[in-house]
Amino acid sequence: MNRKVTVVGGAGNVGATVARGVADKQLADVVVVDIADQKAAGVALDMLEACPVWGSDARVMGTGDYAESANSDIVVITSGMPRKPGMSRDDLLNVNYKIMQQVTENVVKHSPNCILIVVSNPLDAMAQAVYKLAKFPRERVIGMAGVLDSARMRTFIAKELSVSVDNVHAFVLGGHGDTMVPLPRYSTVAGIPLPDLVKMKWTTQARIDEIVKRTANGGAEIVNLLKTGSAFYAPASSAIAMAESYLKDKKRVLPCAAWLNGEYGVKDLYVGVPVVIGGKGVERVVEIELSGAERDAFDKSANAVKTLVDACLKIAPDIGK
Repeated sequence: MNRKVTVVGGAGNVGATVARGVADKQLADVVVVDIADQKAAGVALDMLEACPVWGSDARVMGTGDYAESANSDIVVITSGMPRKPGMSRDDLLNVNYKIMQQVTENVVKHSPNCILIVVSNPLDAMAQAVYKLAKFPRERVIGMAGVLDSARMRTFIAKELSVSVDNVHAFVLGGHGDTMVPLPRYSTVAGIPLPDLVKMKWTTQARIDEIVKRTANGGAEIVNLLKTGSAFYAPASSAIAMAESYLKDKKRVLPCAAWLNGEYGVKDLYVGVPVVIGGKGVERVVEIELSGAERDAFDKSANAVKTLVDACLKIAPDIGK
C-alpha cells in the first residue's frame, strides 16, 4: 500500500505546489482537500494527468470531504487567510485560528496517527494552536519556517560568492518573521564558515550583514514584487523536504518550528530550531552553542513569538492548557 499525504488548502498556490511536488517525486499518494471542492478536484486531476510525464505512479485526488484523507501518513496544512489592508494582527489570528480549529478537528478524526506539518501564518502561533488542538505528541506537529528561511539565505550566499548552492549551508533560528536569527557563524560554504570567508576576502562583513537583513525580509520582498500574493514555490518546496525526510526516514537536520520544553532556555513555545526529522517525526532537537549577541537575538525572537501566542490565547484560552 502506498503512503498517503493530504494537503489541506491544496487548491491554493502553496498547497497545490506541495501536492504536485509530492506526486512528481512519487513520495506518496496525494489527497487535495479544499473548501473549494470542485477546484480541488480539477487541480488534482490535472496533477494526476501530469504524473505519466514524470514517470510517477502516484495517485492524486481532490475533494472537499476529509473522509477521503483517512489514514494519511502526513497532513500538510496550508489553509488560512493572508493579512489584508485594514486587518489587525489580532484580526488575522482570529480568522486563521478558527480555520485551524476546523481543519485540526477533521484531520484528527480521520488520521489520528499522522504527522502534521503546519505552513499557515502566522506560522509559529498557528503551529502552537494546532499542537494544542490536536493533542498529538510534540514529535508529530512541526511548523515549516526555518527550511524556507535557510533556503533564502543559501540563495543569497551562493549568489554573492558565485558558488553552487549545493556547497552552501545556512542556519536560521527563531520565529518566522522579521525577528528571525540568521547565523553567519554556523553558515558555511563547502564547510568553511562565513566569517572565515570574510578573512579570506571572498566577501566583506558588510555584505554578510546585508544578506542577514535580506533573509529576514525575504517574504516581504516577494510580496512587494508580486503585489497580489506571496511566495509559494519556496515555501512548498520546504514542506516537501520535511515530508520526504519523514517518509524516507532520512533523519535530516532541518530548521523547523518545534515545541520547546526547556531547550534553548525556552519552555512551552513553538520556535524555529534545528531538529532531526525521521520516521517518528521530530526525533531530536539539536541545541547549538550561541554567543552573547546570538543569544540576545534568539531571546528577542522567542519573545516576539510569545507575543503572538499570547494574542492567540485571548481568542482561545484553551490552547494554553
